[in-house]
Amino acid sequence: MDKRLFYLLNSARQRVYKYADQKAEESLGISVTQLGALMLIATNEGCLLKDLAHSLNLNNSALTGLAARMEHNGLIERRACEQDGRASRLYLTLLGRSKIDSARPLISQLNAAMTEGFNEQEVQVILRFLNRLLNEF
Repeated sequence: MDKRLFYLLNSARQRVYKYADQKAEESLGISVTQLGALMLIATNEGCLLKDLAHSLNLNNSALTGLAARMEHNGLIERRACEQDGRASRLYLTLLGRSKIDSARPLISQLNAAMTEGFNEQEVQVILRFLNRLLNEF
């Protein structure tokens, strides 16, 4: 068994992301990054572009391109911020909301595939480990 934790974590993240991205493209017609953005906007409707960039760990230029593609595809709407005319606030369109609803079975399938073969106690340890990494680093 390979015990190189950092290597395993990085490789697993890349493989899971690639798999999830392929499944999202096939079933929803959007990338997993776009789906993540939609879900974040749904929980904070009217969020600023820079806040979404921070939440997705993307630089501002990468998020600007992502937002432009999402707006072009009818998933989101950008509106000027009333407090700062240079800033944009993001809102979901009906199509964007429907993509989130359509994604719920896919997310359940992905979670089930990742936890297959583990009992509930083992899953709780994995969750505790991953949450610790998110909070400590």
